[in-house]
Amino acid sequence: MTLLQVNHLRCEYQHNPIGLGAISPRLSWQLQSADVHVMQVAYQIQVSCGLVGFDELELVWDTGRVESEQSTLIEYGGHSLQARGRYYYRVKVWDNKGNESEWSDTAYWEMGLLQTSDWEASWITPDATAIDPQSEEIFMLRKSFAARHNISRATLYATSLGLYELELNGNRVGDWEYTPGWTSYSSRLQVQAYDVTQQLAAGSNAIGASLANGWYKGDLAWNNQKSIYGNIRALLLQLHIDYDDGTAEVVASDASWHAATGPILMSELYHGETYDARLEIQGWSEPDFDDHSWAGVTELAQSKDILVMQENEPVRITEKLKPIALIHTPSGETVLDMGQNMVGRLHFRIELPAGTELSIQHAEVLDREGNFYIGNLRKAKQTVRYICKGGEEEYEPHFSFQGFRYVKIMGWPKDAALNLDQFTGHVLHTDMEASGAFECSHPLLNKLQQNIIWGQRGNFLDVPTDCPQRDERLGWTGDAQVFIRTAAFNYGVAPFFAKWLRDLKADQRSDGGVPFVIPHVLDENSHSSAAWGDAAVICPWTVYLSYGDKRVLEEQYDSMKAWVEYIRKQGSDEYLWNTGFHFGDWLGLDAKEGDYVGATPRDLIATCYYAYSTELFVKTAEVLGRTDDAEHYRELYNQIVSAFEREFLTPNGRLAAHTQTAHVLPLMFGLVKGSVRDRLAKTLADYVTEQKFHLTTGFVGTPYLSHVLSENGYHDVAVKLVQQEDYPSWLYSIHQGATTIWEHWDGIKADGSFWSDDMNSYNHYAYGSIGEWLYRVVAGLDLDESQPGYKRIIFRPRTDSGLTYAKASYKSVYGLIRSGWSTGVDGAVSYEFELPPNTTAEVRLQGALPDAISVNGADLSLAPGVIGFREEGGLLVLSLGSGTYRIYASAKVTA
Repeated sequence: MTLLQVNHLRCEYQHNPIGLGAISPRLSWQLQSADVHVMQVAYQIQVSCGLVGFDELELVWDTGRVESEQSTLIEYGGHSLQARGRYYYRVKVWDNKGNESEWSDTAYWEMGLLQTSDWEASWITPDATAIDPQSEEIFMLRKSFAARHNISRATLYATSLGLYELELNGNRVGDWEYTPGWTSYSSRLQVQAYDVTQQLAAGSNAIGASLANGWYKGDLAWNNQKSIYGNIRALLLQLHIDYDDGTAEVVASDASWHAATGPILMSELYHGETYDARLEIQGWSEPDFDDHSWAGVTELAQSKDILVMQENEPVRITEKLKPIALIHTPSGETVLDMGQNMVGRLHFRIELPAGTELSIQHAEVLDREGNFYIGNLRKAKQTVRYICKGGEEEYEPHFSFQGFRYVKIMGWPKDAALNLDQFTGHVLHTDMEASGAFECSHPLLNKLQQNIIWGQRGNFLDVPTDCPQRDERLGWTGDAQVFIRTAAFNYGVAPFFAKWLRDLKADQRSDGGVPFVIPHVLDENSHSSAAWGDAAVICPWTVYLSYGDKRVLEEQYDSMKAWVEYIRKQGSDEYLWNTGFHFGDWLGLDAKEGDYVGATPRDLIATCYYAYSTELFVKTAEVLGRTDDAEHYRELYNQIVSAFEREFLTPNGRLAAHTQTAHVLPLMFGLVKGSVRDRLAKTLADYVTEQKFHLTTGFVGTPYLSHVLSENGYHDVAVKLVQQEDYPSWLYSIHQGATTIWEHWDGIKADGSFWSDDMNSYNHYAYGSIGEWLYRVVAGLDLDESQPGYKRIIFRPRTDSGLTYAKASYKSVYGLIRSGWSTGVDGAVSYEFELPPNTTAEVRLQGALPDAISVNGADLSLAPGVIGFREEGGLLVLSLGSGTYRIYASAKVTA
C-alpha cells in the first residue's frame, strides 16, 4: 500500500447514486494511511460528464489544489448540472507528512429529472368504466414497446399515487419496496430512478406496474381514516433509452397503456393482503403477451410540481430469518415462532391442492397460557389470505408489512405436512448502512443493545414510526427526537432524517406549530406539544453534530426559528410556556392511577424544552453565521432561564416539583449552575436510590436520566439503575423474552398478564435511547461539538461501570472509530482506541498518572501519535493523532 490513499468516495452519502435531485451535490471521501497523526492539508477534485471512462471525458470542474482539511460534504462548484447527466469524479489529497496520494478510483453520480419540463409522461389510471377506481383490488398497467440495437444506457423514472411495483420483460425492476415512500404527499412526492440497461432487449419489450393504496389512499391511524391524500391511484413513468450513436428514445405513461386487475384482491399496510393465485395472469409483463382484452387507461390532470427525486435510502429486504419452532398452542392453534420480533413479511413455498385457502395472522407475543395474542393490534388485522392454484407455488405479500414474532397458520389441510423449511421471514426496513456496535461483559446489556438495534430496524421503515404492528405506525415527533442520537450511532441516518425533516417543514403550520406526527395525518388540533414539536430543532441539530452536515441546518433554519417563535407567542409571558396541550412526561410511572401522563408539571417540562430549543437555535445561527439572530435569541434564552428560575426554583435552590423527570431536564439542558446544580443532582440521585435504583420517568425523562447522573458525580447510581433487572428496568423485559424495546416497562407483567390492549406495543424504540449512554459514557466514544461529525473525537471511557470490559465502534464519515477498555485482576486497565486519518482525539482517563501509562509499548512522552498530555481535574488528558493505540495503565493509576 502506498503511504496515502483516497477511498470510500461518496456523493450525498451514497456510492454511485443515480437519480439525484440535489442541484449542488456534496462529495466526501476517506483517507487510508499506515502512518499515525495523518491530517489532510489539501485536496483536488476533478469532475467530468458523460457515459464512458473518465479519461475520455471533458472536465466540468477542476478545483486545482485547495488548501483544506475538509474531506466531507464538499459542495460541487462546477458548470450547471443537467437533468439525467452522469458525472464522474476523482480525488487526490496531500497530507501533513509531505505525501501526495494517487488519484482515487473513479466514482460517479447521475442526476435525475430536475424540473417539471423534464417530464413527457402523463399520470394514468385505469378507465373507470372498466375498473372501479374505488375497488380494493390491485390493478396492473402495461405497455409494449420496441428498442433498437446498441443500447448504451436505459434509465426508468417512476412514481405513483399509492404504492407501485414494476416489472420489465417479466422480471422485477429493482429491489426497492413500498415505493415511492411516504412523504407529505400534498407538498412532496418522491421519484425513483432505476438503471434497467441490462433488462432491456433489442426488439420487443414490455413494462408493467402494479398499484396499491399504501399510505396515499389506504387506512391510516385509528379513526377509520382512508383516502387522506386522494382517492385515485395513478402511475407516472418515463423510460429513457440512450443509444451508442447518440440518439435517444422515451417510453412514457400515456393513453396507450392498458389496465387489468389480477390476483391481489386487497392489500393494506395494516390489514394484510388477499391473494388468489388462481387469478394470476402469466406473462403479463412480457413483450409477447396479448393485452387486447385489457381495459384502457385515463390520463389525469395531476400536478407534477410536487415531484422530487428520491432523497433517502430505499426500503429493502435486509435479512431473511427461518422460524425456530412450530408450536401447537393449548387452544389448538398452529403457530410459527420466528425467534425474533421483526418487521416485514412471511415468504412461503408450498404444494397444496388448488382452492386451499390459507389464513396467516401475525402477532408479537403469546399470552401467559401460550396462546396466540392479537389484543394489542387494535383494529389492525395483520392477516394474509392466500388461495392456492395447486402445484408448487411461492408467495409473499407485496404491499403490506407486519410487525410480528409469531405467525398463526389457519386452513392448512390436515393430511398435508407443515415444515419450517417452507417459511422464511423477510426483514424489511430502510436500507441504512450499519455504523455502530457496542459490547460489554454483561450479557443482558449486550442483549439490550441487540433489542435496540431490532427496534430501530423495525421502526425506521421510510419514516421513524412509533410502532410497526397496530393501527398506528406513524412518525411521532417525540419518539424520533429522543432516539435520534442513539439511531445515529447504530446506523447512518443522515439521508433518512433529512428527508423526514423536509416533510416536517412542509407540514409545519403557518404559525410555526409542529404536528404530533410527520407526515401529518391526524386532526388539526394534533400539534405542538413540548418535547414533540421540539423535534423541529433537536433533530437537525443532532444530524449536524453526528455528520457535520450544515445543509440540514440551512434547510431547516426557518422551520427551527418558526418553532421557537410559536412557543414565544403562547400565553401571556413570552419567557414561560404554560399554555396549550402537552403530552408531558408521557407514560411516566409516577402518573396517577389510570393516567398516561407522569406527575412532572407540564409547564416545567414545556419551559425546559423552550429553553433547550432556543439554545440549539442560537448555536445553529452561530454555525451558519447569522449573527443578528444569534444575538437576539441568545438574549431570549437568557430571559427564559431567568423566568425558569423565578417560576420553578425556591430562593434556596430547591426545585418546586418533586419528581425524577423534573430534576433531569434542568440538569440536562444546563438551566442550573453551581450549588443549585449540585443540589438538584443530589436530590435526583436520592430519588433514584429511594426507589431502590429504579426509575419513575416516562418518555421525556428517561432518555436523559442516566446521562445526568453520570455527568454530575453519580455514575454509580446510573450503573445500578441501568443494570437493574426487576421491574421497572431495561433488563426486566429481557427476562420476559423481549427481543425489541417495549412501549411499557411492564408490557408483560411478572405473572404473564398484559398491560392494557389499548396501547401496548412490543416494538417501540423510544426507551432504546439508553443506547446513547452505552456508547458515549460506558464505552466512552463521543465527539467534540466544536468540530462535529467526529472530526475531533472525545474518548472518555468509564471503567467504573461495574463491568470487566466494554467496547464500541462507529463508522464515522471519516472512517472507523473504536473505543474499548478492560480491567485486569490486579486493577490495571487496558484501553484501545482507534481514530481514522484526518481526525484528532482527546482521551480522558480516570485518575491516571503520566509515569504509569504506556502507549503501544512505549513511554507516554515517547509514543508516536501522542501530540501532548496534561493532568486536569483527576483525569489524565491525552491528545492523539490518527492511528490505533493500545494504552496500559497500571493499578496505581486507577481512581
